[in-house]
Amino acid sequence: MEIRTFEEPDWPQVWPIVEQIIRKGDTFCYDPLQSKVQAHDLWVVPPPGHVVVAVEDQRVLGTSNMYANRPGPGSHIASGNFMVAPEARGRGVGQALGEYLLDWARSSGFAGVQFNAVAASNAPAVRLYERLGFAMIGTVPGAFRHPTLGPVGLHVMYHDLGLPDEIA
Repeated sequence: MEIRTFEEPDWPQVWPIVEQIIRKGDTFCYDPLQSKVQAHDLWVVPPPGHVVVAVEDQRVLGTSNMYANRPGPGSHIASGNFMVAPEARGRGVGQALGEYLLDWARSSGFAGVQFNAVAASNAPAVRLYERLGFAMIGTVPGAFRHPTLGPVGLHVMYHDLGLPDEIA
């Protein structure tokens, strides 16, 4: 498996992954009814953000975007998202994308990485982020409307990259 920079011709393979995940409405705080164009504009972040795909035999298995969490005084902390095709789960794609995101953030001079909205019901993601070194620093009770479980918490998770704030 190779992780490489997203190119616009990848979108026809990325969109079905994004679409299937957002339509379920059980993991991401994205509008499940958004259009392909809206999803593209949300996922394909412009520079200095970065978007990648995990590819095997020219097939996209997953994708990640990464960017400054907030502008201005919050711009020294990175954030991002990743999605893995359902048929590729359990093969280390999410782990590889997460490691890539952390390496990108470190090499870009960010002091840490913050995930703002991890659905508490998304146990596989929580376990993955903890394996990657993220700590759960808080939970907003009932902040995510899960389609079958009802209101569940949204975790804020953070990974300190150990870089001084002056570098970021």
